[in-house]
Amino acid sequence: MTYPDLYTSAGATFGGFRTGYKDSDYVAIGVPFDATSTYRPGSRFAPLAIREASLNTETYSFRAEIDLEDLKIHDAGDLHVTGDADETLRRLQLVTEETLNDRKTPFLIGGEHTISFGAVKGIHGGLAVLSFDAHLDLRNEYMGQKVCHATFMRRIAETVNPLKIVEVGTRAVCREELEYARDNDIAYLTSQKILRVGADKAAEEINGLLDGCDRIYLTVDMDVLDPASAPAVQNPEPDGLSAHELLNLLSETCGRRVVAFDVAEVAPHYDMGVTAIQAAKTIFEILSCIHRDRHGS
Repeated sequence: MTYPDLYTSAGATFGGFRTGYKDSDYVAIGVPFDATSTYRPGSRFAPLAIREASLNTETYSFRAEIDLEDLKIHDAGDLHVTGDADETLRRLQLVTEETLNDRKTPFLIGGEHTISFGAVKGIHGGLAVLSFDAHLDLRNEYMGQKVCHATFMRRIAETVNPLKIVEVGTRAVCREELEYARDNDIAYLTSQKILRVGADKAAEEINGLLDGCDRIYLTVDMDVLDPASAPAVQNPEPDGLSAHELLNLLSETCGRRVVAFDVAEVAPHYDMGVTAIQAAKTIFEILSCIHRDRHGS
């Protein structure tokens, strides 16, 4: 029995794509986990909501000139999560590792942002982390927890020691995080800077920071968007990016170097489906851009 067999169950199928695992290139894994949420819980319901939204999202990307119907996508179902964060992350690490060993690209549908820590630990070798997020998530601990949605990026820095960490859309931090970022060469672009210089110049800066990094883990916290575009997130923060700006940035920075990615922090009960639709569209565009760069349009 494989780890995906042991720790995942089939549910609604992302995008309606039904390629078998053996023949697939891309593997969806839902992670309905939000045990450390501290403001607005509910991201455990996001994998189902995003899958439902994906079934009603058109599959052609004008940015990538790719139709997702041409991609070989398999939905492995949802990870079997527990109330214990360490055990859930261990399972996610094993599933991610095995999926990559099978030469496939896993993408995680969260769930709270802590899931990125488990996934990154399942990726071996030199790696950069590219995060789109309103927050740096670099606290040493938060509300007595060392591993949670507000500390996971610091745990990644300490445990995985990526070649580079680049955080994009930053606008909600504390002094401790700024000092840690400065002392550990963690780069960040604020949303204010991106809105001032534009997505094209911001993408150039991001790509420059990642120059020489051949393998990237991409993570998108949907609170990188302004609440006007994505109200149903666990920790909304004003003064964020628009959906157009986010998708343009992803189009210019995602490509063959992305070995795995996640989309996290949707709490679908806080709106009427808008944020889940944004998340489904974001996943579609990331997949399209990766495939475009690997195989051509």
